[in-house]
Amino acid sequence: MFRALLGQSILKRAVDRELLQVSLLQLRDFAEDRHQRVDDAPFGGGPGMVLKADVLQRAVQQAHNSLAAPGRVVYLTPQGKRFDQQDAKRLAGLPHLILVCGHYEGVDERFVASMVDEEFSLGDFVLTGGEIPAMAIIDAVARLLPGVLGDQESFTGDSFYQGLLDYPHYTRPAFWQPDGRETPITVPAVLLSGHHGNVHDWRRRQALLRTLLRRPDWLAQANLSKAEKRLMELLADELDRHDPTPADGTNWKDQQK
Repeated sequence: MFRALLGQSILKRAVDRELLQVSLLQLRDFAEDRHQRVDDAPFGGGPGMVLKADVLQRAVQQAHNSLAAPGRVVYLTPQGKRFDQQDAKRLAGLPHLILVCGHYEGVDERFVASMVDEEFSLGDFVLTGGEIPAMAIIDAVARLLPGVLGDQESFTGDSFYQGLLDYPHYTRPAFWQPDGRETPITVPAVLLSGHHGNVHDWRRRQALLRTLLRRPDWLAQANLSKAEKRLMELLADELDRHDPTPADGTNWKDQQK
């Protein structure tokens, strides 16, 4: 699974240019019985199997030993904190990460208590294992490393990077008529004007409006100027007159109080 992710596109180029290094450890290589068992039945009974603390310890210790300095151990589990862009930026500043993929019913809690530095989840849902969350974290962190993306603005404008959702994007053709539509859909005129200042202002307003509509909870954390806060109040008042309930049920003005 991981080789497919690391063998394509941006991550492949990052690995080829040695901007990113990912080593994969197979837990079965650290089992000591002839059947290479990495799990066992839970004490107290119940369904499923639990990953063994001793096997996980040997694997993580091997990972530590291969690094110039100890890595931060991250366990992927539904019980973890929801991973977000701020976490990605913080982890991108660390020299080494050791990602432990949960599986089955979970892992022996003694391993978590003694060797894990922090726990992350992708959201309020359950996956078969921690491999997909680990790959998501690798992708989110890697693209923030210096040199991985050719243009720094490629990620500084991303949704959540500055506490706002991204603004709408358009490309050629300027006039596009989908099948079954009588009139074409045009690109906003400001984007065709060539006036960089107006384009910048339009994009900032669109990002604010989209965040207000879809994720008003993020606006409380965004670094807004006084003018932008005033604009948000005007937009919120106008939206209240048409549709008083935002997409997620929150109210940005109430949050500011």
